[in-house]
Amino acid sequence: MNVARRFGARLVQRLGCRWLATEATASPKSAAGAASGSGAVGKLSDLLPPLRVAVTGAAGQIGYQLVTRIASGEMLGKNQPIHLSCIETPQGMKALRGVVMELEDCAFPLLKSVSATDQVDKGFADADFAILVGAKPRGPGMERRDLLASNAQIFAEQGRALNKVASREVRVLVVGNPANTNALVAAANAPDIWAEQITAMSRLDQNRAITQLALKMHCDVAEVERVIIWGNHSTTQYPDLSHALVRGEWIRPRIDEDWYRNEFIPRIQKRGAEVIEARGASSAASAANGAIDHMRDLWLGAGNKWLSMSVPSDGSYGIDACLWYSVPCLCPGAHFRRILELPVDEFSASMMERTRKELIEERDAVRHLLPRDYERIISMSNPLARSQQPKQSASIPVADSASNDTQASMKAVGSGKRK
Repeated sequence: MNVARRFGARLVQRLGCRWLATEATASPKSAAGAASGSGAVGKLSDLLPPLRVAVTGAAGQIGYQLVTRIASGEMLGKNQPIHLSCIETPQGMKALRGVVMELEDCAFPLLKSVSATDQVDKGFADADFAILVGAKPRGPGMERRDLLASNAQIFAEQGRALNKVASREVRVLVVGNPANTNALVAAANAPDIWAEQITAMSRLDQNRAITQLALKMHCDVAEVERVIIWGNHSTTQYPDLSHALVRGEWIRPRIDEDWYRNEFIPRIQKRGAEVIEARGASSAASAANGAIDHMRDLWLGAGNKWLSMSVPSDGSYGIDACLWYSVPCLCPGAHFRRILELPVDEFSASMMERTRKELIEERDAVRHLLPRDYERIISMSNPLARSQQPKQSASIPVADSASNDTQASMKAVGSGKRK
């Protein structure tokens, strides 16, 4: 049985357990609260079997924000107890001991245990979820290529450790930059884990884009839907408003083109640098929030919400296979489905192509750290792969002129196919 089929079989068992526990909850309202991660902690009789969550870089700025929210039940739900494994470098262990003290002092009802280690084999043991935050920051005079190679070595080691000791159904979220290529490296070094169980974060970028559009349209962020982030988590990412809705209405024709191209897109692409300039440190609370949002919606489900997630490409939208590229997804619970065959206009195609080329360059920069057969490792583990393999040198397909028509675009917004 291949890794994806094994994943599916065990997933059915686990989902069945979660469904029974939710059904046993006293009232529909409390069941909904437990599933969404909101509200009070569930009754003892309603709690699920504990899950193991591992976080690397747990004493860093993002990790510190992240572990308390995980322990409180915000990520996996208010009826889900956890064992939390905090992982740091040897140099970070002193600070990590302080983080563990604070976690203990919070007396979180769902936190069954917390441990601290600088050994990834120990920290990832039997992990059901792993959030890979720790990565080497870019130092003075360091070239991007050097940073890529340095971090690729870290994530190759972590991929091997996950493959060796983690649960076969482990969900992995890569946060440490360059996140997309780090996810590729980790997956290539974890041949016994289905590649689609390893994702990278673009939810922070989507949250940023939603907020900026809400400010422009003078509405609440909850009234903004279907904002898409395409590509790499970098300054080449493409925040796309082609399908965005505000209060249920398609708003692309109402958006000023100059604002869109010269203010909105650059602001989202460079928001991280803007935060650093303002506070003297990189995004921490918002990055942790993006990670929580990503994992919560992936695991518990998010209905019909369009969510941007960096996942291994299946060849759709002309993206080369085996690149971790952010695309719009639906999350029915426990996994994701890509939204396929959305129309792509000429401007969008050029933006998507630019970020695709950057991911190709990143992949080539770390190719020496990838197993020779990494493409086979990633593609063969995917049971949803198309029978016709996508071309390795792809280009972004441009929709015909009819798709730019208002009626056709509105129809396309509601009928994107799923995979």
